[in-house]
Amino acid sequence: MNPYNTLLKAVLDAHIFRRNKRPLESKILASLLYMSGLSYRAMTCQTRVIEASHVSVFRWVHALKGIVSHPPRSERKIVAIDETKLKIRGRHVFVWAAIDDADTKELLAVYASYYRSSINTIIFVKKVLDTCVGTPVVLVDGGPWYPWALNRYGLKWLHITFGERNAIERFFRTLKERTRRFYNNLPSDRLDNLESFLSLFMTWYNHLRKHQGLGRIPLEVMLS
Repeated sequence: MNPYNTLLKAVLDAHIFRRNKRPLESKILASLLYMSGLSYRAMTCQTRVIEASHVSVFRWVHALKGIVSHPPRSERKIVAIDETKLKIRGRHVFVWAAIDDADTKELLAVYASYYRSSINTIIFVKKVLDTCVGTPVVLVDGGPWYPWALNRYGLKWLHITFGERNAIERFFRTLKERTRRFYNNLPSDRLDNLESFLSLFMTWYNHLRKHQGLGRIPLEVMLS
């Protein structure tokens, strides 16, 4: 499954871009380069890989919010959840993520918050459960904000520090490899802009990027 062709088909099906002087191929390539790690300026001003302004590439990438696809509901045996810190213009924020840890290594949900509490955990776990049929076992670290929220949902959970939680740790390494371009200090002053970036990153992670542990794109595992 070729990432370029996958993204091209999704864009065509969703009628994302209007016809104009910029070729659709350039827009697709620029979007893939951005999701893979290049900044807007690196691909336009510094290397001239894309013959367009960095503002144009910014608009193309953000237009892709129209094709963000969320995982379908499916039976999931084990789900690993965790959170990490990033910054928005110097202010710490928490990024939460959940991965199907048993089968597909699919990223199930992402969420951004200014605080890390049991209430935030409840909000995030609801997003995760919307992708699940049945009740998975949840793997967590020792965060004190998890037990009360997970018990409220009647979920069985296990405190796992290493080993079985490798998939979620690997995801955060991948995310921070991407945000390192911003020195982990995202150039945005709004939480919803961060969530838009995370949703687009989730699409790239599940549908376009080959997973190191699987040797395949998670979408290919889902469809097999």
